[in-house]
Amino acid sequence: MLLPVIAVFVLTVGAIMGLYFVVTRLPAMLAARRLDQRLRDVSLDPKTSDSEPAEDSVLKETLRGPLPAVDRLMAGTGTGSKLARLIDQSGAKITPSAVIVMALGAAAACAGLASLFIRLPYAPLPAAALGGFVPIAWLVRKKSTRLKRFEEHFPEALDLLSRAIRAGHAFQTAMGMVADELPDPIGPEFKKTFDQQNFGLPLREALLDLSERLGLLDVRFFVTAVLIQRDTGGNLSEILDNLANVVRERFKIKRQVRVHTAHGRFTGFVLLGLPAALGMALSVLNPEHMQLLFREHMGHVMLGGAMVMQTVGFFWIRQVIKIEV
Repeated sequence: MLLPVIAVFVLTVGAIMGLYFVVTRLPAMLAARRLDQRLRDVSLDPKTSDSEPAEDSVLKETLRGPLPAVDRLMAGTGTGSKLARLIDQSGAKITPSAVIVMALGAAAACAGLASLFIRLPYAPLPAAALGGFVPIAWLVRKKSTRLKRFEEHFPEALDLLSRAIRAGHAFQTAMGMVADELPDPIGPEFKKTFDQQNFGLPLREALLDLSERLGLLDVRFFVTAVLIQRDTGGNLSEILDNLANVVRERFKIKRQVRVHTAHGRFTGFVLLGLPAALGMALSVLNPEHMQLLFREHMGHVMLGGAMVMQTVGFFWIRQVIKIEV
């Protein structure tokens, strides 16, 4: 009696969280694309603005996936390029074909479990969609964690660059010091950029590739500041010190905002989980009463309406506590 309720609870929470990620990520992606275009207009040289984008690495290590033909087919598509970029940003050592195989396997498993435990004709379809989204959600989560760790250590990288330049080292040598001294993901990313320019790629192209590869606002500011300084002159160590201070202040404000909105976020999660938890408790206390929701048509309508209202309420609360910094 309890298994259908648990399955419905898991599917409902998963669907709401999946829709939340889609709705919240899309405006940020559009804003980042507009900002990226504006920064390109400032930082790109007109003579090289129409050139081909730089490769991700001077020496690429090609991973062999379970379906090499699929990897080759997806390499020429926009979706395949976005998926490959997501994998690169997440730091996972897998290929797009491996992600597809994982998504298909998870979708089939979730659809099979839904057909076994949920006696509804349409249950396997949303279960398969949720299962297929799990590998992508894992990559997105891994990417978010890695980029947050990069942002946290980025001021240290700027400080190290500034001290090395102030000590008399060239900017390229200072980048090599950052690559050797700082941990992942700062070290490997700067190492890749250092190797690119060390093996003949112009520094401008290597820095722009670093900005494109990470897609972080602070890194774009760093690349733009360095390129402008190389064209116009100035004290680069002082510029890097000021940028490091700005990044630290942004983190300070973000943490303060997160503390002030903690109550609203906790309220959203409680309101999201309370109905499902209450349904599970009632299934234990009075199973016959709860089974009406799964047997009768009116119960199906009520469950669907509850899911819709829960989703709307969750998004509403998230928008209320959302503060851009």
